[in-house]
Amino acid sequence: MTERAIDLNSDLGEGYGAWRMADDDAMLGIVSSANIACGAHAGDPVVMADTLALALACGVAPGAHIGYPDRQGFGRRSMQLDLRELELLALTQLGALSALAAAAGVRLTHANFHGALGNLSFVDRDVARVLIGAVRSFDPDLGFVGLPHTAAADEAERQGLRLVRSFLADRAYNPDGTLVSRQKPGAVIHDEGAVAARIAQALTEGTVQAIDGSLVAMPVDSILIHSDTAGAVELAQVIRRTVEEAGFAVAPFATPRPR
Repeated sequence: MTERAIDLNSDLGEGYGAWRMADDDAMLGIVSSANIACGAHAGDPVVMADTLALALACGVAPGAHIGYPDRQGFGRRSMQLDLRELELLALTQLGALSALAAAAGVRLTHANFHGALGNLSFVDRDVARVLIGAVRSFDPDLGFVGLPHTAAADEAERQGLRLVRSFLADRAYNPDGTLVSRQKPGAVIHDEGAVAARIAQALTEGTVQAIDGSLVAMPVDSILIHSDTAGAVELAQVIRRTVEEAGFAVAPFATPRPR
């Protein structure tokens, strides 16, 4: 990335058949990187291909958004899978989206983990090792978009993957830098002013206030914008404006490489 540039990433392509989770078209006009669902927690071949094509047309860097195969629970419910199953699950999803990217003449730029699978990778060292290892074995040039202060981030650095440190401005943090469970009050922050203030603090001071009032170090390369919440497009516009007003350009951390 260029100096004083911040990436905006969003989880997109989370539809199936005629059903769509979010306004992907509008979001792709705001963000700079797209985490595209790979057919497990959401997505199908048509949705994946269409989202990929639109991302490329908008100059948005495409990546794989890897989740549990749980459409009914949108990948936000835990599943009892062993480490080999998790490894192959990740490789299969990377392969599916990468095949569509190859047909479009490009390579993916990054990968990250969705929902309950992502939360598990943040705290379970063995799961983090296996999932990051799957990404690295598939393509060691992929970036990993993930939360700092987590097992997955540590593994990405240990295994030599590029770590893109992602800040979730609309989520509350625990004092250890992990996310507050969505099951707890205050886990999701809906007030646009509060979200903007948290972004400004993270970008200018490198910290975020945890749910107990303490300050947590928060290095930021990218800001995640959830596309599936009410008012997501409006919030995305506020986030982009806040980043630019803080003196940062919005730009992807990587550009798609030719196949």
